[in-house]
Amino acid sequence: MSDFISDKGKGLWQFIKFVFVGISNTLISEGVYAVLVFFRIHYLPASFIGFSLSVLNAYYWSSKYVFKEQEDGEKRVWWKVLAKTYVAYFWGYLVNAALLVLWIDILGIGRLTEPLGNWCMERGFASLDTVFWGNILAAGINLLITVPMNFVINKYWAYRQKKKD
Repeated sequence: MSDFISDKGKGLWQFIKFVFVGISNTLISEGVYAVLVFFRIHYLPASFIGFSLSVLNAYYWSSKYVFKEQEDGEKRVWWKVLAKTYVAYFWGYLVNAALLVLWIDILGIGRLTEPLGNWCMERGFASLDTVFWGNILAAGINLLITVPMNFVINKYWAYRQKKKD
């Protein structure tokens, strides 16, 4: 982990680029999630579908932009990196799913969104109720945990490149 900030800020710069790629992942994942929960698809399948689509996006941009293949390293095999990317993000998905259950089902985070949900419902937006906003809030909180975790797993495992002999 010490090389995260060393090497003239390369690791920090990678993290910044990872965050930008993550914004597009989030737009895809959370956009799909929001649309599906809007149509009353249960939050766990909605989260998985959004996750699956966003990982394809993550793989493409991370390979081309964040963790570019180094000339002095062994050539990466694209399908192995794709598989590792799915595995890496799957751990994040499991943490995300467990936290969604915690926030939504156990702690009832939707109670925090009652004023917003009631305001929307009073204006005729019945689908933008407390349940919807509670689901969105829970997913947003989870990003603070899963983004750094996904970066570390991707950097040090999925996109790790061995030096040529």
